[in-house]
Amino acid sequence: MPAYEDYPFDEVSTALEERIKEGFTFFQKFTCAGCGKRMTMDVPNRLHTTGACDQCEVITNIVAQGCNYLLVKEYRNF
Repeated sequence: MPAYEDYPFDEVSTALEERIKEGFTFFQKFTCAGCGKRMTMDVPNRLHTTGACDQCEVITNIVAQGCNYLLVKEYRNF
């Protein structure tokens, strides 16, 4: 199983404030505390404090465990 990098919740929150100002959209990612599956939240630009696994149904405390994110930025070629 690959090792995923999760970072302290407060650090991620601070970094994302800057990315949003730069025009990015983010999707929060975290690693399930039960089975280790990598999860991505489906609500953009929102940090969740807990997350439920769709495989093992464990609820992960994301604030305690940490998280990461996927950045998206629209590109327009006019």
